[in-house]
Amino acid sequence: MEIVIASGNLHKIREFREMLKPVKSIDVLSLLNFPHYQPPPEDGKTFQENATRKAEHAAQILQRWVLADDSGLVVPSLNGDPGVNSRRYAGDEATDSENRQKLLEAMRALTGMQRTAYFECCLVLASAQGVKKTVKGICEGEILLEERGRNGFGYDPLFMKNEYDKSFAEITESIKNRISHRHKALEKLLPTLETLQNCKSDSLKIL
Repeated sequence: MEIVIASGNLHKIREFREMLKPVKSIDVLSLLNFPHYQPPPEDGKTFQENATRKAEHAAQILQRWVLADDSGLVVPSLNGDPGVNSRRYAGDEATDSENRQKLLEAMRALTGMQRTAYFECCLVLASAQGVKKTVKGICEGEILLEERGRNGFGYDPLFMKNEYDKSFAEITESIKNRISHRHKALEKLLPTLETLQNCKSDSLKIL
């Protein structure tokens, strides 16, 4: 059985590879293996809209099973920003560092509970016939006053999970993969993946 991660982001691909290890007999690929495939624009208003669009589009074009992921950081005090625009918060071509700096500036005057935030991940599994399963995962915490740590990617240096004293960029990858929003979402999907991998007539792809 093959699983293709719907991303060209090496950090995200590595996370999925690690988290999918419990599901035996799965070969993990990514969009890097399909250089000619053009994903649809991510212009939905919610993570679920974006993930569903990506899953259905890839499933129909590639005629394969697809698992699409859309995730981001939500800060209630900023009316939900960066939200679905997390990757392009400071502009379409913005770097992770530029996105983090914009977030720090936007939250400069916020204190205490105003700095509460959470990561949200939506995973949508689909075949060429339509959506099979939709799951969500949330990881709650707060935004730090400054960047801490060198691991991870995106907003990890600014995010500290509740009941932890280190940012996502300070903890090890193995710990993050056990407590992250993406892990929580994938845990809910594992029973479905395990069922499908027993269907030898199907080739399961995650895109």
